[in-house]
Amino acid sequence: MKVAKWNKINLGMILVAIGVVYGDIGTSPMYVMKSVVGGNGGIAGVDQEFILGALSLVIWTITILTTIKYVVIAMKADNHGEGGIFSLYSLVKKYGRYLVWPAMIGGAALLADGVLTPAVTVTTAVEGLRSIPSMAEVIGTDQNKIVIISLLIIAVLFWVQRVGTNAIGNIFGPIMTIWFLFLGIAGVCHLAENPYVLHALNPVWALKVLVSPGNKEGLMILGSVFLAATGAEALYSDMGHVGKKNIYFSWPFVKICLILNYLGQGAWLIANQGNRKLAGIPDMNPFFEMLPDGIRPFAVVLGAVAAVIASQALITGSFTLVSEAIRLDLMPHMQIIYPSKTKGQLYISLVNAVLWAGCSVIILYFRSSARMEAAYGLAITVTMLMTTMLLTVYLAKRKRKVVAGFIVAVVFGALEMVFFISSLGKFWAGGYVAVLIALCLFSIMAIWDRGTRVEKMQSVKLKIQDYIPKLESLKNDESIPKKCENMVFITKVGNPKYLDRDVLYSILDKDSKRADAYWFVHIHVTDEPYTTKYHVETYGTDFVFHVSLYLGFKINQRINVCLRQIVSELIETGELPPQKKKYSIYSENQIGTFKFCLIRKTLIPESQLSLSGRTAISLKYAIRHLAGSPARWYGLENSSLLVEYVPLFIQEKGMKALERI
Repeated sequence: MKVAKWNKINLGMILVAIGVVYGDIGTSPMYVMKSVVGGNGGIAGVDQEFILGALSLVIWTITILTTIKYVVIAMKADNHGEGGIFSLYSLVKKYGRYLVWPAMIGGAALLADGVLTPAVTVTTAVEGLRSIPSMAEVIGTDQNKIVIISLLIIAVLFWVQRVGTNAIGNIFGPIMTIWFLFLGIAGVCHLAENPYVLHALNPVWALKVLVSPGNKEGLMILGSVFLAATGAEALYSDMGHVGKKNIYFSWPFVKICLILNYLGQGAWLIANQGNRKLAGIPDMNPFFEMLPDGIRPFAVVLGAVAAVIASQALITGSFTLVSEAIRLDLMPHMQIIYPSKTKGQLYISLVNAVLWAGCSVIILYFRSSARMEAAYGLAITVTMLMTTMLLTVYLAKRKRKVVAGFIVAVVFGALEMVFFISSLGKFWAGGYVAVLIALCLFSIMAIWDRGTRVEKMQSVKLKIQDYIPKLESLKNDESIPKKCENMVFITKVGNPKYLDRDVLYSILDKDSKRADAYWFVHIHVTDEPYTTKYHVETYGTDFVFHVSLYLGFKINQRINVCLRQIVSELIETGELPPQKKKYSIYSENQIGTFKFCLIRKTLIPESQLSLSGRTAISLKYAIRHLAGSPARWYGLENSSLLVEYVPLFIQEKGMKALERI
């Protein structure tokens, strides 16, 4: 297998990786220590021991969860270069049906985090304007202005998604590189004033602070500390956008800059213990307050831009997650656009619109970053726990490293469970919103999965060769009105030997569809961007054809255009008789009319099905209706189109025989 260009180490893709992947984790210094200090009563309630312990917790959380679990271990569990919880599930699903549940739970929680992240990061950055005296006079205490500015930034962010992550990364990469350098330099300046803070690198301080009387929150402090690692799962999900090698190469630079900034904030906090002026500032943010007045406006603007980029990591990760869920048949088919020449970089308009609406509602509901932080982090702890469960199975079963799987389960499972329990303390303060969003998304996947399993109970594949005589008789039966010259069905069955029973039922039983030629088309999306190939199976006839279309992921799937070319070529080779039209505006037209038939299954009232199965099928079809029109996916908006509903072939309930009177 050829190595994709985007998975090779080069400066351009390293910049794209810094711009696309690290936005979420890169903006964590703006709110982690603010949340930690605020939860302990503000700057007046912290001492040197507490600050060193909190810093140690942050540093080792980043090291253990992000570096060891995701960069070192999880990124090796890729599915042809793609990462994320659904890619991981696709690697282990054969080891147990139950594994679909952690995949759906984790995926739903991560998508919920994709709604929260843009809202909290952008609002936090915009609120930083208040740390600039001139802007504080303009904005004042009017939170409505903060909300309006945040909503406008969010709108622009989601609007530019259609241009693709490669173009965005080319713009964001240099900006985020400047941002990380700024983080590191700002931290070093204060670190030089108090090198004693380097003691926080010793994990003993992290353990001591958990039981220290100076820590008023106890274990609940981990709910704030965990915010430093919330971008780790997005890093894994975005792997397919930039390539794992570029992440391996760029992560050390990013991590060093982050830790230097946290240490600098710690040094500043130690130097300003008991500062009454700072204690009087509501929602005092060490990140902005430690900067000199002349630098602060630049930091606020750069932070706002970085916050927008932070949102990008979750948005692109959400596109990847949904595309993987569609491929695994856990979500309805949606139109996927590939803006660049890399298949890993994609755009789903419906997902983009839903995320945009969700982020806007979150901003309007919570209004301030302090309230949003309560909702932030709870969902991602659930995703991390589910990823650990699947990673354990991957190591133990697929890689046959039972001991390694056991260590991952015990170490990361225990650590993430502690973080989850501590994050539960924020449930009623706002965490319930993240849970509600995740439950909604999980319900969609669970309904779709259950409905698909019910459908598969009746799915039957029939040999086409056995039905060619009947199709020939129907073709030649002049007592039945001819529908068209070419009757076209789009099928999910890629094997030319077989056909779904529903298609043959539609042709022969539902409404005898007489035509000169029957076409069964299956689309294969290739990993190359511009593939345009096809294969035709004729079954030794000149009226039954199975067409396998091999289209690159950047090629529009306009089946009518493709099929017109194929029909023309088959007529030229003599494999298909000329289809002369009696009436046409073209003098030499040997291609007849086309009618495209899309099969949709429906549940009849008499079906013998359990209440749960009936409910799942009904809800699945309702979700499918909302997901969009297949006619648009296949470019058939202006074609002669027949959408036909066939019943699920499930045994009908018994009925007492009628008695004639």
